[in-house]
Amino acid sequence: MSYNLSQQTKKPARVRSLFVAALVLACALGTVTHAAAEDLTPPPGNSAFLVGHAFGTQGYVCLPDGKGGTSWTINPARPEATLFVKVFGQDAQIITHFASIDANPNDFAPNPLPPGGNATWQGFDTSAVWAIAVKSIPAGSDPKICPNTGAIPCLLLQSIGNQQGPTGGRLLANATFVQRLNTNGGSAPTTACSVGQTQLVPYTADYYFFHKDE
Repeated sequence: MSYNLSQQTKKPARVRSLFVAALVLACALGTVTHAAAEDLTPPPGNSAFLVGHAFGTQGYVCLPDGKGGTSWTINPARPEATLFVKVFGQDAQIITHFASIDANPNDFAPNPLPPGGNATWQGFDTSAVWAIAVKSIPAGSDPKICPNTGAIPCLLLQSIGNQQGPTGGRLLANATFVQRLNTNGGSAPTTACSVGQTQLVPYTADYYFFHKDE
């Protein structure tokens, strides 16, 4: 009798992978509660369904300031972050955050799309949402949702495009709004700079994802 050890071990490995993914998803989609963000609340009919705790960097580039000098700018935005949820006390990665060109624009997308890309979140199931900021409050202006003075602003972002994963992943496929709250760090450098110089500034934040109520 022929016995293929490779085939026998692949099936349990796939089952374990699916179980882990299902467990992470269940934890990610658990009850989502946060302090009311009155200034950054999406329109009625949208509810938070997911929160990820982000660790990453904001990228800045040094450009002429129009006054004969130079300054650090975040335009175009260059975020790079990883979002986690807790699973049995351990951090589990659920989403990556970066800038990319909107691959599936909706009616809220700017036309033309910015050449530098838009804020993008891609789930572990490879579904994605692109979004642009529609509201902002300064860090330190709200002790409940944006308490850390000197950090990057807290934002409400609206979806300008969504996409399912190639194998049907839908984690972010119906996201309508994203809140960036509890920011810490990430502000532009205050040092002098030379044109073309770049710098990555660490930050943390909580990202809340909303979808339309059923």
